[in-house]
Amino acid sequence: MKLLVINPNISDDVTALIEAEALRSAGPDTELIVRTAGHGVEYIETRFESLIAAGAVAELIAEYANDGGAGLGRSAGLGHEGGGAAVDGVVVAAFGDPGMPALKELVDVPVIGITEAALCAAALQGHRFSIIAISDRIQAWYLDCVERFGFAGRLASIRSINQSLNSIGSVQADFKETLLALSRQAVTEDGADVVILAGAPLAGLARELEGQIPVPVVDGISAGIRMTEAVVALKSGVHRGGSFAAPPVKRRRGLSENLDAALTAAQSAHVSSAPVPATPALPSR
Repeated sequence: MKLLVINPNISDDVTALIEAEALRSAGPDTELIVRTAGHGVEYIETRFESLIAAGAVAELIAEYANDGGAGLGRSAGLGHEGGGAAVDGVVVAAFGDPGMPALKELVDVPVIGITEAALCAAALQGHRFSIIAISDRIQAWYLDCVERFGFAGRLASIRSINQSLNSIGSVQADFKETLLALSRQAVTEDGADVVILAGAPLAGLARELEGQIPVPVVDGISAGIRMTEAVVALKSGVHRGGSFAAPPVKRRRGLSENLDAALTAAQSAHVSSAPVPATPALPSR
């Protein structure tokens, strides 16, 4: 199995954290291709920054899909039909899932964000969960995401660091004790059955804090990798209809060459696989 793992922000040090935790989490037969957004911001805190990041993620998916036969779903002729190099799934590795769920419309392989993966993992382990975040400003966007995925009724709280960050790559080292205290407060004061350590800058911290928080602790990167592996292995089929089918064909301009090609391939696959209407039976005489 081969997974494309995308860091939607431009921080290479965060990509290193993502890659390290992804490698620890992935199964022995899973190959990881880890990429960093080509444009955007240092780290994503707001809805608008998420909007910018969504475009960067789409460009990376499209670039890889059209890169010398290394296939990605619709652009490769449906998964592995395009050749042995085909990617089996995509992980959007930023909490808040920039571009999701719209990115599911672009390719025929599972595209899973670490937020939806972490929420599903938490829901399997307890009734109520709390999210521990890296800044107060980020809370509104995270709440939007929880509501969009239908888990608002199970959210105990969102707690966050309320101090300025020195460096996005050193959040764990700088605020380890603060993050631990917030996690414990979520359990004792908010009634959380599960704690989610949100965001790629916290990748791997759950392992380090094992046993220090009295409830299960979910790491978004680990959940994203393992959930994507599971969904790929289910082989449930692809979207040829419904709300996640490829966007309909229409006039467009100004798109990058890769993104335009990926959309064209997605739309062609949708049209070629559309069911042929049944011929109405002739009336009997």
